[in-house]
Amino acid sequence: MATLTATPPRSVPTLLRHRGIAKLVLLALAAAVLVPLAVTRWPGATWPAALTVDLDKPLTGAGEWIIDHRDSHPVFLYGLGHVSNAVVLAVRAVYLGLLAAGWAGVTALGAFVAWRVAGVRLALGTAAAFLACGALGMWVPTMQTLALMTVAVLASVVVGAALGLAGGLSDRLHRALRPVLDTMQVLPAFAYLLPVVLVFGIGVPAAVLATVVYAAPPMARLTALGLRGADGGVLEAVDSLGATARQRLLTARIPLARRELLLGLNQTIMMALSMAVIASVIGAGGLGDRVYQALASVDVGAALAAGIPIVLLAVVLDRVTAAAGHSDSRPTRKGWPYALIGAVGIAVAGRLMGRLEWPETWALDIAGPVNRAVDWMTAHLYSGVPVVGGTADWAGRFTTWVLDPLRDGLLWLPWWAVLLVVAALAWLIGTWRTALTATTAMAAIGVLGVWEPALDTLSQVLAAVAVTLVLGFAVAVAAARSERVEKLLRPVLDVFQTMPQFVYLIPVVALFGVGRAPAVAAAVVYALPAVVRITAQGLRQVDPAALESSRSLGATGWQQLRQVQLPLARPALLLAVNQGVVLVLAVVIIGGLVGGGALGYDVVFGLAQGDLATGLVAGAAIVCLGLMLDRVTQPTERRAKKGA
Repeated sequence: MATLTATPPRSVPTLLRHRGIAKLVLLALAAAVLVPLAVTRWPGATWPAALTVDLDKPLTGAGEWIIDHRDSHPVFLYGLGHVSNAVVLAVRAVYLGLLAAGWAGVTALGAFVAWRVAGVRLALGTAAAFLACGALGMWVPTMQTLALMTVAVLASVVVGAALGLAGGLSDRLHRALRPVLDTMQVLPAFAYLLPVVLVFGIGVPAAVLATVVYAAPPMARLTALGLRGADGGVLEAVDSLGATARQRLLTARIPLARRELLLGLNQTIMMALSMAVIASVIGAGGLGDRVYQALASVDVGAALAAGIPIVLLAVVLDRVTAAAGHSDSRPTRKGWPYALIGAVGIAVAGRLMGRLEWPETWALDIAGPVNRAVDWMTAHLYSGVPVVGGTADWAGRFTTWVLDPLRDGLLWLPWWAVLLVVAALAWLIGTWRTALTATTAMAAIGVLGVWEPALDTLSQVLAAVAVTLVLGFAVAVAAARSERVEKLLRPVLDVFQTMPQFVYLIPVVALFGVGRAPAVAAAVVYALPAVVRITAQGLRQVDPAALESSRSLGATGWQQLRQVQLPLARPALLLAVNQGVVLVLAVVIIGGLVGGGALGYDVVFGLAQGDLATGLVAGAAIVCLGLMLDRVTQPTERRAKKGA
């Protein structure tokens, strides 16, 4: 018994030596001192009004000044005005070139490029995709979107490559660019539109420049990554030959970073296409405008008819650029000059025959049948289904049982308790700097005066992330343990990952109507593919020797998963959680268009009304929310290595 009574005194230092518990003890001591002071100084559960900053007057004044001087100030007349004119001329030139080539010429040239890069199968798929765009009656809007995206992608690649080059060659610039790129990627796309519209007005220039700001960061990140990850042995060999810095860059660094550069191009194209619908809000036209107008009138058939070509363009461009990244392993295409001449000949023949526009008699009207199917689903599946209930019932129950209690619980917590929870989670998974950054970001939301809408958005994000992780981990485990399941899932995940964000709203609105639950459903569908891919890859990359050792000890499949695969795949699982949070946040904000409310609605309202203060404040709050969620879900590099 003496031994038993002597154990507790020795256990306290033992527990304190555990890093996580020691952090919590230190945080509890700090809270014991600071919380009473805060409660005494600023009583109440919600964020204190004394700690908020009113930005309405300065932001409104700035917006009014821009509008008043947009047509007279030299900065606009001789600087930004020329940029606007150049963008308009470039988009118009590409658009007229596509129309001059005609539907046959564009299809033939697209198929030639796909064949030259990847082979016959992708060439046939590319031709079928363009023909489908015409068959849906969307040839002209498709060409408008393609022209806009061509100019936007080229500008994004130039800007991104320049930033990536600077960050890849200079450690100081790399450190300076990281927070800028983080902010650009976390800031929702809608938040870019308002300041751009104020400067350039409604139209193509604002749409292109907003797309460039949104799509350039992946190119910058991957360019810097490729340049900084170049093989040191090759660089030393080039130095030994007396190469200058410029020669070393052109002959060694850039060729070695070719894969990363092409991957950056791929990601830039995908992000630019995801802006196609969003940019239509400010006059971009094309397919995005058709989708936006159809969603505004809840015309699911018309939205689907315009959404399918966006998906087809995304899939084709994704496949072509991905194949270009692996072109070292493909055989040389013989006879490509003759194929190019044939493609040009088809374009010339179509022009001579006057067959430039897609014949109206060849167009298929799918809007009517789709709307009739939606009406049938509304009548038979939306509500009143025996036993299981309808989709509207599911949405209502999810809102009542999950979203409302979660939102009310967050709003019930005192503001200082929310900051304390954020600090604890961030410090447990990272360092004190991580905790300080996350807590500061959360406090900045209160300072901006949008504490309650931010907690509403946070409740939707947490609910969507929970559903995404449950479904994603279950599907990923099945894919990791069965090659047949993995093969069946691969094309489905490919299509889902290439679909722009807005397209997910079409089936969701058809099934669930509008509200917070549909916004969460769209976010789950958008984030699920990334979570499944990352988790499945992490589970498959577990050391086979560890699995074989566990099997030799008689472990069952469940025991192997729980005791071997999941612990060894911990870095991949944490990355899946982090990416799920970021992707969910992006679509929950867009869900403001379908009744999601909260910060997403504030951003959309600010854009629609030209209210710079409301839109920018909500956008800044979303950036802070994204930064906080990123810090509490992604461990620091040192901690991740230790966990691995």
